[in-house]
Amino acid sequence: MRTDTPQPVRLSDYRPFPFQIETTALAFQLEPAATRVRATLAIRRSGAAAEPLFLHGERLKLISAAIDGEVLGANQYSLDGEGLTIHQVPDAFTLTTEVEIDPSANKALMGLYISGGRFCTQCEAEGFRTITFFPDRPDVLSRYTVRIEADQRFAHLLSNGNLVESGELDDGRHFAVWNDPFPKPAYLFALVAGELDVLEDRFTTMSGREVALKVFVDPGQAPRAAYALDSLKRAMKWDEEAFGREYDLDLFMIVAVRDFNFGAMENKGLNIFNSSLLLAAPETATDQDYERIESVVAHEYFHNWTGNRITCRDWFQLCLKEGLTVFRDQSFSADMRGEAVQRIKDVKALRARQFAEDAGPLAHPVRPSSYLKIDNFYTATIYEKGAELIRMLKTLLGAEIFRQSLDLYFARHDGEATTVEAFIACFADASGRDMGDFFTWYEQAGTPTVSLAHAYDEAAQALEITLAQSTAPTPGQSNKQALPIPVTIGLLDVEGQALRDSEVVLLDGPSKTVRWDGVAKTPVISALRGFSAPVNLSTDARPADRYIQFAADADLFNRWEAGQTLARALILGRTAGVPDEVGEERYADALGRALVDDASDPAFKALLLPLPSEGDLSLAVDPVDPAAIHAARDHLKARIAVHLGDLLRRLHGDLQGDGEFSPDARAAGRRALRNGCCDLLAADPHAVNVDRVVGHFQSAANMTDAMGGLSALVQIGGPPAEEALAAFHARWREEPLVLDKWFAVQARDPGEGAIGRILALTAHPDFDAGNPNRLRALVQGFSSGNPAQFHDESGAGYRFLADQILAVDGFNPMTAARLVEPLGGWRRYIPALGERMREQLQRIAGHAGLSKNVLELVSRALD
Repeated sequence: MRTDTPQPVRLSDYRPFPFQIETTALAFQLEPAATRVRATLAIRRSGAAAEPLFLHGERLKLISAAIDGEVLGANQYSLDGEGLTIHQVPDAFTLTTEVEIDPSANKALMGLYISGGRFCTQCEAEGFRTITFFPDRPDVLSRYTVRIEADQRFAHLLSNGNLVESGELDDGRHFAVWNDPFPKPAYLFALVAGELDVLEDRFTTMSGREVALKVFVDPGQAPRAAYALDSLKRAMKWDEEAFGREYDLDLFMIVAVRDFNFGAMENKGLNIFNSSLLLAAPETATDQDYERIESVVAHEYFHNWTGNRITCRDWFQLCLKEGLTVFRDQSFSADMRGEAVQRIKDVKALRARQFAEDAGPLAHPVRPSSYLKIDNFYTATIYEKGAELIRMLKTLLGAEIFRQSLDLYFARHDGEATTVEAFIACFADASGRDMGDFFTWYEQAGTPTVSLAHAYDEAAQALEITLAQSTAPTPGQSNKQALPIPVTIGLLDVEGQALRDSEVVLLDGPSKTVRWDGVAKTPVISALRGFSAPVNLSTDARPADRYIQFAADADLFNRWEAGQTLARALILGRTAGVPDEVGEERYADALGRALVDDASDPAFKALLLPLPSEGDLSLAVDPVDPAAIHAARDHLKARIAVHLGDLLRRLHGDLQGDGEFSPDARAAGRRALRNGCCDLLAADPHAVNVDRVVGHFQSAANMTDAMGGLSALVQIGGPPAEEALAAFHARWREEPLVLDKWFAVQARDPGEGAIGRILALTAHPDFDAGNPNRLRALVQGFSSGNPAQFHDESGAGYRFLADQILAVDGFNPMTAARLVEPLGGWRRYIPALGERMREQLQRIAGHAGLSKNVLELVSRALD
């Protein structure tokens, strides 16, 4: 058992760094096992006169240190595992340090490391301290000049900013010098060196400036970067039109890297991407891949203003850049893909990840107050819930004031490292409203529940709606305050026609009652339209009202939500031992009518087909019995497949591919609906349907259809599935990103004994736990995406996950920590399962040498 207790970092302890780093000059002599880094820092004191200089530094071999050219003696500084302290320094001076590092041994993939024979960096959040001694904190901004020298085999030498010089050296090496004119924190530093192909284009900004665009990829992969480059150009134009933000350098670069802990990184002028979020071709990438590429390319580009030009004062303000930028990328995707469809997808993701986070021991505010490792707070709460808070600001203030507020934010804080308080102050100043109560959203964890009750007076034609809110206790926060919650409400009549257009009701206390006169007919209340706040809504609506909404609500989000609510009630009723077979048939009929509604877009119809996920269903019950939920959900899915079989087969045939592949929203929507039909038919695996699913897989002309067919066959199981898996592997074994999909689809195998398949796959020659993409595909795919099998009563799934966490923690603590979450909610499960989960958490906690990353999350889960 561990005896040391790492000390948390607290927001309340924040103090400004007592020095300014006016300029930073870095010189890299790149060698895979022995890279030399020379840092020259122009430093000026801004704090107390007697304060020593402390610079972060980890796993660095110090060669020399000098102040104004004078080499420091051993008695003038001290070194420990955290960094370098120089005891006495003048008020203004130049510090030069030289260190040696070993990128080839860096398996944590933080700092400078080797991936695919190339040098690459990842410095957010605290990776720069493994490159050189520096105040590695986001409030220290400096202007960087970087000189890179390397062997000629590292053909491209890239860093932030603009290229100012390059050339050959006498010893067979070459060099490049980069200058970034904009001050930035160390976490935005980037360097890439290696053999790469490049896809180039240009973009003309709204002021007429020409910007060179370059996407660097593995040799031979340049054509697969075309969609990413197109997405970048559309994002640049959109940001000018939607937010008035113009790009500021002469060059914008993106590099694709196979081994990467994150999805992508917004380093100034040099974005580094996980190759899975950059490379796409119809034969290797699904429509979901194309959508994610479009979204993430936009997200990282949008960071240029919301994250880079204006950055965080400290890591507690992480939501300041991430929540706002997620909101921006969601808005961009809504314009590219359709507002309602995108909103439904965003809310599904929010509920699957963030609502689950809020329901367990890892719940935390959008702006946390303490942490052991900031790596653990790159969470759905920071990102997705943070974005919902921005959306609520727009709903409350209106689009015009919202834009004025952001313009004020950009003007007031450009070039600064700032705080959430300063951000909210811009909205208060632009709107003239007191925004103090809204700030509670940032400081209070948990998902609020809003209840709605109504009373209609037919004689007076008056409707009263009463809203009330409550938030359950979360770790460290037992007493909850009322939040300002915008609830968008519209009214329908029993025929589905609009009685009253949408109106925002602000629930700004424990409860509120509003009265609407002139309501001429008995109303059906369409509440929380567009998911106007990140809350759970319970209402006194009858099932009949839900069916009216499912058929006719003009708000497409609420139309989809009505279907989900009906299905959820049927599944949970059967789970509780109270099945409603008549209701199941009625639901299938209603779904069938929705599928043949010519007024609906195929992409929207595709979203109506899937039932609520097992994870979503588990949030509605306590204690959770995953096996019972799985069985009840499978039962309803099979009932629908039987009831709608003829319709599903007809739709599947009618939606056959219509010419050359296009990743646009219309074509993607048609494929989504066709693959949704295929998935549902697999729930009724008689011979006709099995033959159709096999044919779907074998005739697939693109990866979307191939994966749709393969997933459906794995659901069916047996020889057809095994033959398809073997054929898929034989065809794509040389394509790493496609092979990730092969592992992931097996991780979700619903059949009994799935854990045996998973264990066998960890010994497969193509499995590499050192590659985060491959590890996430199999291990996270199983533990998070296959609840019934992960929660097998034997506890084998829990032991497997604990084994993987401990193994990976030895070389990549950040990735290991991200595997802990499925065990964290052990208290919510039936006792037989919860106890086995707790045992594995205790086993992890007692492991010698556990990283801070894993220790923090496991301790919170057990506390």
